[in-house]
Amino acid sequence: MNLKDEYSKLFVTNLAKDIIGYDDKFDSKNFIKHIINENWEAKELKERMRFITEALNSFLNHSYPQQIKILSKVVTNYKGLQGMVFPDFVQVYGLDDYNTSIKALELFTQHSTAEFAIRPFIEKYPTQTMEQMLKWSKHTNEHLRRLASEGTRPKLPWASPLKEFIKNPAPCLPILENLKSDNSLYVRKSVANHLNDISKNQPDLVLTICKKWYGNSTNTNWIIKHALRTLLKKGNKKALAIFGLDNAKQLEINSLKLSNKEIKIGDFLFFEFDVTNQSNKERAIRLEYKIDYVKANGTTSGKVFQLSEFSLKAQQSKSFKRKQWFKQLSTRVHYLGVHKITLIINGDEKESINVKLV
Repeated sequence: MNLKDEYSKLFVTNLAKDIIGYDDKFDSKNFIKHIINENWEAKELKERMRFITEALNSFLNHSYPQQIKILSKVVTNYKGLQGMVFPDFVQVYGLDDYNTSIKALELFTQHSTAEFAIRPFIEKYPTQTMEQMLKWSKHTNEHLRRLASEGTRPKLPWASPLKEFIKNPAPCLPILENLKSDNSLYVRKSVANHLNDISKNQPDLVLTICKKWYGNSTNTNWIIKHALRTLLKKGNKKALAIFGLDNAKQLEINSLKLSNKEIKIGDFLFFEFDVTNQSNKERAIRLEYKIDYVKANGTTSGKVFQLSEFSLKAQQSKSFKRKQWFKQLSTRVHYLGVHKITLIINGDEKESINVKLV
């Protein structure tokens, strides 16, 4: 099932039935007919959601506060993606009624997420909304704690960027501070993603925060590891140093070889090698490889893949074998030419080998 099919005829029918239980003048028959029209199947996920939102406003013939009162009773029957229609309604129609809307989002996000809907309120009422987000960061409900982080992410996917926070993320930092040891993985993932967003524009700020936080708790360490993923993949030595992974001296790649030097698009490639610790003490190792993919214009673009993190005793080696699929994907189109595979240890490029797509 496609994600857009969460908003199906059955969903619209059930929504209409639920609403009429609290509004006996609601024209459920024409509401369903209006939405499930000849263009419905062609609409994608967000188009369907917004179309339902607009229909709700048209057929709920009440003031905005009264509309919210009805939707607040109905929302309990809807979770996840289906439940996102409710905060979307607030985003579209509630921006001029802050108090009603914030209370509605507090309820609605507990059934789905208001991470997109809250952003226009941050932009229009920055002081009030950020004070509320800070309060939510201490809430007993994990959905509200997550909203405090996710809703303020500078570069939230599928949402317009919060440009002021890209330039200056300082208003978000007290929220993240409150959440740095959160027991909920749902919340921790958001905090890590938030910090990773910031790291793309202000890496030194994130490194300072992570260095300060590291060792606070197991939960905090988990956040830090995921927050620094972009910097770690770039081989940032300050990020690697937090985990004791910045030194690559006397750690070497040996016996690097390919299963084939030429392959066709769609084939698997196998490559194998040994990692050797030539030093006289046990070493922590982060092992990655980079593929310089050929682009349509003949230049190359590198992508780093993590292989493993492990410890290796003095004067010992460990063997690895890796399978790489050169299949055409919607996220990556392959082109003919020479692709370089480079092995990376603790941020340092060690050995490379070429494979040709023919």
